[in-house]
Amino acid sequence: MRLDRRRLNGIAEQGVSIFVTLFGLLILTFVIGRIMPVDPVRAIVGEDATREVYENVYRQLGLDRPMWQQFLLYLRDVVTLDFGTSIRTGQPVLQDIARVLPATIELATFAIIIGAGLGTPLGVIAAVNKDRWPDQLIRVISLMGHSMPIFWTGMIALLIFYANLGWVGGSGRMSQFYIGMVPERTNFLLIDSALAGEWEVFRSAINHIILPAALLGYSSSAYITRMTRSFMLDQLGQEYVTTARVKGLSRRQTVWRHAFGNIRVQLVTIVALAYGALLEGAVLIETVFAWPGFGQYLTSNLLIGDMNAVMTCVLIVGVIFIGLNILSDILYRVFDPRTR
Repeated sequence: MRLDRRRLNGIAEQGVSIFVTLFGLLILTFVIGRIMPVDPVRAIVGEDATREVYENVYRQLGLDRPMWQQFLLYLRDVVTLDFGTSIRTGQPVLQDIARVLPATIELATFAIIIGAGLGTPLGVIAAVNKDRWPDQLIRVISLMGHSMPIFWTGMIALLIFYANLGWVGGSGRMSQFYIGMVPERTNFLLIDSALAGEWEVFRSAINHIILPAALLGYSSSAYITRMTRSFMLDQLGQEYVTTARVKGLSRRQTVWRHAFGNIRVQLVTIVALAYGALLEGAVLIETVFAWPGFGQYLTSNLLIGDMNAVMTCVLIVGVIFIGLNILSDILYRVFDPRTR
């Protein structure tokens, strides 16, 4: 009974925390929309509109009302999932985002698989070989991945691997020849092409996603490598590691079964944050590779002052990070029985 009550209290506290975070995010998004040096009315009516037209649209948007009333109207729209219409596309913003977000999710998912798959073992190897040549080499590789501008590496990679060697596809999500051949069921091109049995389109999509995902994965692996190395060094200095070696366990068992097992919970948070950063921070790589994703959509609408689209994108980014934090908490309970 006491355990059930404690569990219910924990769920209630987490629910309140999520609600407060979401409400704070809504306030932040609303404030950003009001302090941005962009006139939303002028973006709609254009520079040549008359004063009368300008004032009519100003009232229709509710900008003549007190700020607290504007915020309540904004809350009402968010609750009813009414985020307005995009000035640039003329379509509902939510419909636009449902079209472009899957492209970024595909790219970020491939990138985080590469980043975590590369960064985690490299971090462990660096920690085990602290201050020796493998550690120095891995630290240099990580520093390069963290320091080199992603747009520069993207252009160089396109010149080498696409233009000169022809190993990968160029810009876009697939070859121009295949555009329109696959019905858009989920807007995830790999899934849609597989469901339709269009394996040529599927291979073209894989060919086009490899290079940008590898570049993003290399960039995120630099961060994951450094954090893994730091976590492992802390664990390798603990007494239980020495005790395990004295009892006859091999170095491999001590490192991977015991030391690495104790940092899995921390790595969950690191990988989740890296994945969130990829979802909202792939703007430059999407621009270089003409990838029709979420980052490019946000940037193009920000440049023309489409505040409906910009505010919705900011809100979705916040919701993504909140969702990833909740997922991290769930995985904590899976990997660490002490938290259950």
